[in-house]
Amino acid sequence: MTNVDERSDARERALHLLYEAQSKGISVEQVINAQVVEPEELVLVLARGAESSSTQADELIEGKSRGWTLKRMPVLDLAIMRMALFELLERSDVPTAVVLDEAVDLAKRFSTDGSGRFVNGVLAAIAEEVRHG
Repeated sequence: MTNVDERSDARERALHLLYEAQSKGISVEQVINAQVVEPEELVLVLARGAESSSTQADELIEGKSRGWTLKRMPVLDLAIMRMALFELLERSDVPTAVVLDEAVDLAKRFSTDGSGRFVNGVLAAIAEEVRHG
């Protein structure tokens, strides 16, 4: 089970990098370069991937989030969904259920009371389309 825990920890650390970049209005790369200790490889892959695919992710998110614009969404929810969508679209080795469970867990732990349900609903609808099962 260590592998699962390491991946969970990497997702959490990547989320912190994404959040810092978003809240400071700088790139993920700038945040990474400012770290005292370079993050592990999976953290870098997730953070960079979420940022580089954010335009595509945002289009998918907007298409499935009824009544919510990206600007109205909590920053953490958006960062979590972008990271999860990077995994859904680019990392076919990670099972869909794992991506969704991890994203919902992060949303429940770090964002608003309704974030887990919201993130799950949006990601599940997108996963149905992009993963076919």
